[in-house]
Amino acid sequence: MLIDKENQVKHILKNYDRVVIGFSGGIDSTVVLDEAVKVLGQENVLAVVANSDLFSDDEFKKAMELAEDVGVQSKGIKLDYLSDPEIKQNTPQSWYRMKKMLYQALKEQAVLFNADAVLDGMIMDDDTDFRPGLRARDEMGAVSVLQNANIYKSEVRELAHELGLSNWNKVASCSVSSRFPYYTELNSESLKRVLAAEKFLRNLGFLTVRVRVHETAARIEVPQDQLNKVVDLSEEITTKLQKLGYQYVAMDLTGFCSGHMNQELTDEEKNKALVG
Repeated sequence: MLIDKENQVKHILKNYDRVVIGFSGGIDSTVVLDEAVKVLGQENVLAVVANSDLFSDDEFKKAMELAEDVGVQSKGIKLDYLSDPEIKQNTPQSWYRMKKMLYQALKEQAVLFNADAVLDGMIMDDDTDFRPGLRARDEMGAVSVLQNANIYKSEVRELAHELGLSNWNKVASCSVSSRFPYYTELNSESLKRVLAAEKFLRNLGFLTVRVRVHETAARIEVPQDQLNKVVDLSEEITTKLQKLGYQYVAMDLTGFCSGHMNQELTDEEKNKALVG
């Protein structure tokens, strides 16, 4: 029963006096934030929102606004992910390095806030995918309360709806580095181009969309039931993306696939990133 899992989340939260939450504005971390405020009180919860070149400014602003709507203290921080060579070169280790940098920053904020725990929004589904960030979490001692309560994505969405959270049906977002093949050097210009392309497509109604980059080509991924819509708008889409700097614009006929670029990694590369 979902109510039992929610009670387990509250039971876990009662172990702490003050907490810092890595808040992205997504459904998972919003549920953690909402439950923490109810259990510990607004004055004992700090939502830390990280901005960087790998995420859109729009997502950062929305997360800050959402934290304010929940009625909790919030703090925005800036992370220079591209200063790390592994991240800049987009190696399989980059996911671990990004999460390690984030958790280190959250831990620093926890010291300033006099918090006794750093919480995140990891869920059970994260255990079934390529998630090197879990290693960084464990090394830094962060707590995944939803995962500890055995909660899955569908349950998080249901719980968020029951709690009346405005973003209960929000589409999941991910680091823009996932739009590039591994071992592709990242820079601010190429990242901003992807963000602009995806924002344009979302404004056309493609809420779930990825623009995967292969040198001068942009490969668009949307759910299969929206492929025809891409074709119908192909002239407008092609014109815009070419203006952004892509020479070729293509559509992936297999449709949207989360973590698509991970398919090119060997088992050895994945294991090295997962265990170090």
